[in-house]
Amino acid sequence: MITKEKTEKSVLEVYVFGHHIPMSPDKARRVIDQIRGRPYEETLMILELMSYRACYPILKLIYSAASNASYNMSSKETNLIISKAEVNASTSTNKLKPRARGRSYPVKKSTCHINIVMKDISFDDEYREVDSLKSVKKMKWKKKHTTIGYQGYHNMYSSGGIWGKK
Repeated sequence: MITKEKTEKSVLEVYVFGHHIPMSPDKARRVIDQIRGRPYEETLMILELMSYRACYPILKLIYSAASNASYNMSSKETNLIISKAEVNASTSTNKLKPRARGRSYPVKKSTCHINIVMKDISFDDEYREVDSLKSVKKMKWKKKHTTIGYQGYHNMYSSGGIWGKK
């Protein structure tokens, strides 16, 4: 097993906070649950391919965290992993929608806070490189061949399958 040696005792972490983002916390949590614990590059691919409205503000936060990590701490973007991501409910703004006969109806627009922590794994002992030849196990298959019975079009009608009368 090949391991990386730790050069520093401190773990490099980058914090990003997005406050009062105008979307429901449940809708943002749906996206955050998909990217928690994943590497930076894989996270970008997931967020660009998902078709939710919550992906764009989260993508902006992750871009910001990666650029802060590369500029301030001189860490590579390939070594970044999302170690912690949480969504909390924030204040909701109340608006009034005009209705018939001079009445009004309250509309609550919810907002949320998004907190993302990215960790540089090049200085962490938890993440180790493993020699790929030793960790691969041979797969053992119980059945090598499978047969599927299919009654074709001609056999179905010529043997009296459906019609039964001749």
